Amino acid sequence: MSRLMAAAAVIATILSVSTGAAQERKRDAEGGHPMDRFHARHTHQRNDKHRSSVDASRFQTSRTSPVDLPLPEEEDAFFFVVYGDRTGGPDEGVAVLKAAIRDTNLLEPDLVMTVGDLIDGYNATDEWMEQMREYKGAMDELLCPWFPVAGNHDVYWRGPNRPEGEHEQNYEMNFGPLWYAFEHKNCVFIALYSDEGDPATGEKSIHEPKSQVMSERQLEWLAGTLDGAGDADHVFIFLHHPRWRRGGYGDDWMDRVHPMLVDAGNVSGVFAGHIHQMKYSNLDGIEYFTLATVGGGQNFHVPRAGNLHHFNVVTVRTDQIASATIPVGEVIDPRDLTEDFTEEANRLADLKPTITSDAIPFARDGSAEGTITASIENPTTHDVEMMLSYESGDSRWLISPDHQHTTLKPGERRAFRFDVMRVPGDLDQTLCPVDLTLATDLLTPAYRYAIPPTRVEVPLDVSDLMAQSGISSDMAVKTGENAAVFVASDSFKLPQGPLTLECWFKANSYGSRTGLLAKTEGSEYSIFVNNGRPHFSIHLDGEYRTAKCGDYTAPIGEWTHVAGVYDGSEVRLYINGDLVGSEEATGQRRTNDLPFIVGADVTRSREATSYFDGLIDDVRLSSSARYRGEGFSPPRRMIEDSDAVLLLEFDRAVGPFLRDTSRTGASVRSMGARLVPSDN
Repeated sequence: MSRLMAAAAVIATILSVSTGAAQERKRDAEGGHPMDRFHARHTHQRNDKHRSSVDASRFQTSRTSPVDLPLPEEEDAFFFVVYGDRTGGPDEGVAVLKAAIRDTNLLEPDLVMTVGDLIDGYNATDEWMEQMREYKGAMDELLCPWFPVAGNHDVYWRGPNRPEGEHEQNYEMNFGPLWYAFEHKNCVFIALYSDEGDPATGEKSIHEPKSQVMSERQLEWLAGTLDGAGDADHVFIFLHHPRWRRGGYGDDWMDRVHPMLVDAGNVSGVFAGHIHQMKYSNLDGIEYFTLATVGGGQNFHVPRAGNLHHFNVVTVRTDQIASATIPVGEVIDPRDLTEDFTEEANRLADLKPTITSDAIPFARDGSAEGTITASIENPTTHDVEMMLSYESGDSRWLISPDHQHTTLKPGERRAFRFDVMRVPGDLDQTLCPVDLTLATDLLTPAYRYAIPPTRVEVPLDVSDLMAQSGISSDMAVKTGENAAVFVASDSFKLPQGPLTLECWFKANSYGSRTGLLAKTEGSEYSIFVNNGRPHFSIHLDGEYRTAKCGDYTAPIGEWTHVAGVYDGSEVRLYINGDLVGSEEATGQRRTNDLPFIVGADVTRSREATSYFDGLIDDVRLSSSARYRGEGFSPPRRMIEDSDAVLLLEFDRAVGPFLRDTSRTGASVRSMGARLVPSDN
């Protein structure tokens, strides 16, 4: 252990360095580093930092380092879980409870507490007993002990032959005492009964303050229990009704009960439910937590502000407690995430419906009618549940049915059919295509894994309308912020080997990062004009090879021709026909399935960014190295030939659809961009 003793001396020396660093961080926060005002929430702390110490006897290494690694104190911390209301909601609320139990078993707390409304109740004995067995059957799946608290749904009777105390006897015979306490790790847990009713008449009501008072019998028991818990580190209290909120509960709690808790000096937390929304108060140093639901009726009005199914996790240390809320279903079992499983989940995330039907044709009046058939195959070794629906920003589309569900066994395939109709209307920029959206859940014995939805655009045939529309050779496309042109990746194919990417452009302004023509995202090819300085890039054998323009800056307000060429041995950049940059390059082009965007860069999520502000015309992508040597005379109008993979002349449009005049006939669509006179 001599090395440990030597390390201890080094670590002790570093304590002063750590203290200095902490003081510097404090100065930074107070002095107002520009980002602190935005990120202060990340440093917000409810409690004091945990005690730690430098203890050479507990630390081992064969390395030398000046870094101080303080060790946590060896105290007997533990945590427990609290469930909110189960009842007052739909029958499937029991499934929510079971999901919470699954989450809880992954965490393995010491115990689970409840705050009442365990069953629907408000019935007679036979139905009550059935609901009790259902609830206990679910809760008995917990790995840890659990403790009931009675709520109004658990004890209120409806129907003839109402017994004295209503379901109180049934409750105590099957769940346990209406009030009780137990000790655990020098803490005391107290369960109270908040539906005793009017002490004078016995009438039970959740609306009358006279029915929301604590009986002398229970109050006396509570006083004795608190007195006996004087040496406990913490006392925790659980009941159904949050009576400290006053209102319809009256003043009994704050007048008679709360002062007792304050006088006890060690009551750290009080937990209740009933209102189905989370609320928090700190009254005289006692933390009051109102829980929402774990399967009960829930409006989900503002989930992050407490309208949700959840459970609370309370961590207990000798001198403080911590509390955190976990939404039901959000705990992930890391043992599920094997190599094979995550690969299958990734395959589902990339899965799109395969459309096997012909494109939907448009009539001259803007109407359309046809049938969409699509097929989906489960590529995993698990069952998957799928929902196929449609989305469109154009309300004139009518599709039946509006969605379809299915569950597919491993390897199983199913076909779907949708009848499609569009009512007559203008074919302007408000015309939007239809997307088929696939929502998938991967099912395992213990959990349902939601896969992000995928979309595929339904093919629309506007060729007849495009042929009928007038050609305007003096038009160009205007792009800018949130305005670009998208070419679907699956609608054209560029073979490996030489290529030429070119266009004419006229800028209104340049940004520090400006995409002109782009399909790059760690792959493919692009032309950027950052600060007016064009460069052409292609991704070959794992890295970008780039031809730059040197000191050249493209002018504002003038038409400029740019061409990027790759011939298999070199990348070259031409401006107005002049060679301005080159770099040796060979290799295989890395491909992607992202759209080719005119007037912006493309993101991994298939969105446009880094927009070009100005006009673009005659975009051509070719499967050959069109230009060689030091220069050429660029044509103002590109021609279509056998090497042209894309040719976007921007000479006509039908709604948001633009024409690709190459033999490919790719799917080209404006996203906010519009055709305007080129003023050439």
